[in-house]
Amino acid sequence: MAGRTDRSGISLLELAEMFPHEDAAREWFEERIWPDGRYCPKCGSDRTDHAKHAKMPYWCTDCRGYFSVRTGTLMQDSRVSLRKWAFALYLELTALKGVSSLKLGRDIGVTQATAWFMLHRIRAAFRSEDPPPFQGPVEFDETYVGGREKNKHASKRLGHAAMSAKTVVAAARDRETGKVSARVLRNTDRATMHWFVSRHATAGATICTDAHAGYQGLDGFEHLVVNHELGEYVTAGGATTNGVESFWSMLKRAIVGTYHQVSRKHLQLYVDAFAGRHNMRSLDTIDQMGRLAAGMAGRRLTYKTLTA
Repeated sequence: MAGRTDRSGISLLELAEMFPHEDAAREWFEERIWPDGRYCPKCGSDRTDHAKHAKMPYWCTDCRGYFSVRTGTLMQDSRVSLRKWAFALYLELTALKGVSSLKLGRDIGVTQATAWFMLHRIRAAFRSEDPPPFQGPVEFDETYVGGREKNKHASKRLGHAAMSAKTVVAAARDRETGKVSARVLRNTDRATMHWFVSRHATAGATICTDAHAGYQGLDGFEHLVVNHELGEYVTAGGATTNGVESFWSMLKRAIVGTYHQVSRKHLQLYVDAFAGRHNMRSLDTIDQMGRLAAGMAGRRLTYKTLTA
């Protein structure tokens, strides 16, 4: 990822040297997915051995099943080589605004449909449960994702109803650590926004929000408010949401410039990817790749689920 001098990146030539063949990629994935030693993803047993199966190189002596490093991961049932999966991780991580399925398909030599499925599974690897509540100060903000009215045909413009047709995304940013957590929400009413704040800030923490009505009446926090309608962006008391708003700017640039359109159904996957990439930005590229590969373990995302 460009723009940081305090971390080590990897050039494309270095990446090719790291993964010169399929065995090198397989060994790399095994080290990340099984850091404490190989185990059966079906029953959890570490009583495993090598097998002569054409596609499943390992055998569990307890459940008597064959498996590979793909089994029980987001790469299960994929016919794409592990070497191409490694390159896909690299390309998605190092593109500040993400990579489109069309470009990824061209770069690694797969169809656009295959690249689209791969990218969604990679985004799912970024997903994590809500982190422990932030200690604060915590900045909260919400945004609306959807097509711009000025870019629509006149017959499809919604006028004053346009905002209600967009999807709400809320984010929390811990000012101390810089970590971000974001989630797609149904609306921004008071009950919803109070729930979101309570899940992301410890009791008694200092929280900073704008003057949105959904944040009014919050109890148990030191609540600082910045009123954008009055031209406020930083108050004398330290209220500001500039940090979390910078996260929105990157997400929205990606939607406009890279993806062009994101459906409500899949939006959380994109949000997870951008929050995950943001939270790993201080790591070296190889460490980012390793963490993302580890995040593939124990998860499945089928094509049927994505397209249902």
